[in-house]
Amino acid sequence: MIMTYKCISVEQAKALIQAGDSTILDIRDPGSFSHSNIESSVNVSNNNIEQIINNSDKTLPLIVYCYHGNSSKGAAEYFYDMGFKESYSVDGGYEDWKLNL
Repeated sequence: MIMTYKCISVEQAKALIQAGDSTILDIRDPGSFSHSNIESSVNVSNNNIEQIINNSDKTLPLIVYCYHGNSSKGAAEYFYDMGFKESYSVDGGYEDWKLNL
């Protein structure tokens, strides 16, 4: 099987974000997102997913995170299939982000 997205560590995700332009997607539920999230991330839902796909720069790195880094893998693959050239899933998700940073 050919892997279409990449799994990256929290540290790698932070480096990508600090390097400049990237799109950060939070696929957790809206309540969790509104409670706390990675700065400049967008909460993805069925209501805005098409808008995100149509309006995002698909050449920029796309960083997807969830709670623990499981659901984000499928989402990262989906967005890669939708034309995003660099699609990443954050290992450990937001829980690891909070612990490590």
